[in-house]
Amino acid sequence: MVTSHESAGILDDIRAGVIAGDMDSVASLTETALASELEAKTIMDEALVAAMSVVGDKFERKEYYVAEVLISARAMQASLSLLKPHLEAGKVEPLGRVAVGTVAGDLHDIGKNIVGMVLTGAGLEVENLGVDVKPEAFVDAAARGAQVIGMSSLLTTTRTVMATVVSLLAEQGLRDKVKVVIGGAAVTEKFASEIGADGYGTDANEAVKIVKSLLGV
Repeated sequence: MVTSHESAGILDDIRAGVIAGDMDSVASLTETALASELEAKTIMDEALVAAMSVVGDKFERKEYYVAEVLISARAMQASLSLLKPHLEAGKVEPLGRVAVGTVAGDLHDIGKNIVGMVLTGAGLEVENLGVDVKPEAFVDAAARGAQVIGMSSLLTTTRTVMATVVSLLAEQGLRDKVKVVIGGAAVTEKFASEIGADGYGTDANEAVKIVKSLLGV
């Protein structure tokens, strides 16, 4: 078993690897950490979540751009895939459950994927519904237990789908049980308010803050 000093060093290295987007190094260090009997939740909270917070701050300051955020998020996922069986075995509950997708008629994927990965890195359970997602699929996700529905639209011709989702959630008696957050180039904070969404995010880091605020975590 490693000493507390050694544990801190491994966690520091994983954190640095995620920030740098070094997927192979992060995976190897995660295996070392687990073999050294570091708890999976500790690795997630003190290395992955902390690292993605730094990445988000760098993105806000324009030190990182979309490509760098995506690379860091993939490095984080490499670690998380190794941690997941241990987290599940230890019955570690996620901070909340979110379903994300690009609305019907829109095939843009990258922004939505980054948001999903950064939310995962923040300790949330994320169901990625994909692209060209029909309104009913978002409603089904809410019925399955998603506490937040995140929708993306980059085409002005497709953003009306978001309003349809909000209406369907109300019709199905789910609106008071789920929060709706929207984002993408086609939407604005004003549009979010007009359709009755609970939040609007301009980027992945802001999405994390909004979702965690809505969930009270």
